[in-house]
Amino acid sequence: MAVPLHSFSPILQPVAVLVAWTLAMLVWTLATRFPAMAKAGVRFSTLVGTKGADADRALPAQAQWKAHNYNHLVEQPTLFYAICAVHALAGSGIGVNVALAWLYVAFRIAHSLWQATVNRVSVRFYLFFASSLVLGALTFSALLVVF
Repeated sequence: MAVPLHSFSPILQPVAVLVAWTLAMLVWTLATRFPAMAKAGVRFSTLVGTKGADADRALPAQAQWKAHNYNHLVEQPTLFYAICAVHALAGSGIGVNVALAWLYVAFRIAHSLWQATVNRVSVRFYLFFASSLVLGALTFSALLVVF
């Protein structure tokens, strides 16, 4: 049975945007890291068993900032995806919850841009903290809905 075109929960839109942003950060990471590796004389074909910390020692910090942010985008946002799925399934992925989801995405994108370019930790922390508060509000709202 086909699902009607507009029968989705609006909270899935910010979810899709954050996934797209995460993939954009992956592309930016690769576009930055490969030239930095070439410049540092690191041959990709000879690397065996290395990890992110090894790249931190071999590459300039600014080249690594994008990779660090990509890692951050596959950490806490997984909770965002899960709680948005709860809202979508419970029928509460509308109104204030959608606004909160968009606010979370805005804070995460701002966090990404800041970390990938300027990376002053104090500002980055406040952006992370703000997004965490929004995630907490989304979670609290979901708890009210499902209990």
